[in-house]
Amino acid sequence: MSSEKNQKVKSRLHPRNKNREKYDLSALTASNPELKNYIIPNKSGEESVDFSNPVAVRLLNKALLNHYYGIKYWEFPDENLCPPIPGRADYIHHIADLLSESNFGRIPTGNKITCLDVGTGASCIYPIIGVTAYDWKFIGSDIDPKSIASAQHIVNSNASIKDKIECRLQKNPKDVFFGIISKEEKIDLTICNPPFHASVEEAQEGTRRKIKNLSGKKVKTPELNFAGISHELICDGGEYKFIENMIRESEKFSKNCYWFSTLVSKQSNLKGIYKSLEKIEAHQIKTIPMGTGNKSSRIVAWTFLSKLEQKEWRETRW
Repeated sequence: MSSEKNQKVKSRLHPRNKNREKYDLSALTASNPELKNYIIPNKSGEESVDFSNPVAVRLLNKALLNHYYGIKYWEFPDENLCPPIPGRADYIHHIADLLSESNFGRIPTGNKITCLDVGTGASCIYPIIGVTAYDWKFIGSDIDPKSIASAQHIVNSNASIKDKIECRLQKNPKDVFFGIISKEEKIDLTICNPPFHASVEEAQEGTRRKIKNLSGKKVKTPELNFAGISHELICDGGEYKFIENMIRESEKFSKNCYWFSTLVSKQSNLKGIYKSLEKIEAHQIKTIPMGTGNKSSRIVAWTFLSKLEQKEWRETRW
């Protein structure tokens, strides 16, 4: 029943994702000619990008941002995480849908919406997509001064996003919202892609699996910069501990923010996360399934605002 076109559509991606269809390699290599050097035949003999090569992955994502999002400058240190654009875009589109559910089916757009990206990284990817897709304002926080400097430089180098993204340094690596959100500040959304490994060994094992899946090669000691420097991937207690801490702090900012949210990559962490959210008496909890390729993930979102408070928030801000 499925047509050839439907087979090329990545149906697990969000309907508004610009990369649901098979990559247009001719357009992408025109956008970034260097990418041509990394086009190889896949298992079916069709032209594809060498996804096992970190240089190829970076060039592909630069081409995607240039061709589909109008981002001309996207340079950051080699040791930092190079995010896959389609998956990052999906989070932004799903969280936009969450806002629309609270707004009679209409996605609120423009600079009246402020989104905080916790751990924005050197690439500033979530704010870039959020600004170009919905014209929201963004705050990007990170514990690494170099990442903040890199993200701010990307923002300042692209006229379309300049003055719409503010990068803030989190001076205490144990804090999430403290030191970033001021007492009077109102944030419509928080998003986060937390570090999901608890140790270097665990991160290396994950990278080994990734390389083997992509290239069939076994690598004894993979370079972590295939997927980012340590604080982007690793934190004490891994993903679960990071999100636990975020949930605990969110209670202190319960009236500052409409929706808090985070990606949860490990399904086994959900039970504990729900228990923590019940403990702090979140008014509403939502779980949004996500999937790219063979990988399944989900967004967990929560709000402390009552129905009346949500109505007042919408009427005064949106």
